[in-house]
Amino acid sequence: MKEGGELILYTTLGCSLCEKAKKEIWPLLARFDLRLHAVDIADDAYLLERFRSIIPAVGLGDPEDVCLWPFDRSQLQTWLIQRLG
Repeated sequence: MKEGGELILYTTLGCSLCEKAKKEIWPLLARFDLRLHAVDIADDAYLLERFRSIIPAVGLGDPEDVCLWPFDRSQLQTWLIQRLG
């Protein structure tokens, strides 16, 4: 398993669903040795176009390979295992 990576949360200011997503994300960070890094899609034209209507989403760096909301902890864990082992 890759160590010390970042789990990117694609978000924007005032995203209430993003706060709900964080509750599912936090318990998995230590298990996968990840840090949560929030990226505001409003700061990047590509990300704004890509995620405008589908945030929150989480990924490991490739904005084309993301786990989309709604997800629960189990679904996110499965997604992470498939990518990190």
